[in-house]
Amino acid sequence: MQSLYTWLVVIHVFSAIVGIGPGFILTTIVKSSHTIDEIRYAFALKKKIHHFAMIGGTLVLITGLLMGILRPYLFQQGWYITSMIVFFTALGLGPTLLKKYSKPIKQMLEDQTLSKVPDNYETNVQKLLKVEYVENSLLIIVILLMISKPF
Repeated sequence: MQSLYTWLVVIHVFSAIVGIGPGFILTTIVKSSHTIDEIRYAFALKKKIHHFAMIGGTLVLITGLLMGILRPYLFQQGWYITSMIVFFTALGLGPTLLKKYSKPIKQMLEDQTLSKVPDNYETNVQKLLKVEYVENSLLIIVILLMISKPF
């Protein structure tokens, strides 16, 4: 069992790097785009990077749960339970608030006749970025809990 657990830890860490790491850069990509073409490119790039986040995030969850199954005492550890709750909270932001705030931006970007950035873009992107900052903060908390195992 030790070698299986060790492999799960390795997969878990690499999945976190691939899945969670790129998510921290997505806000920078969007914030650095100013023209309509740059914004379109930023969101297209964001969509491609998001695929890595989805795969990595899924593997993080699966390997984390499998490690708990192999070492059931983890389900009694405060840091493990808290990190699961925080991780599920972060995951829940995707289909709720992130979807809600990205929808008007995606609709705007579908309009191929736009040649300049609409006035409401800045308001919409700021709402989206705030939620992404919250999500990133939650993921940092999960990472800190996993590293420090404080309780």
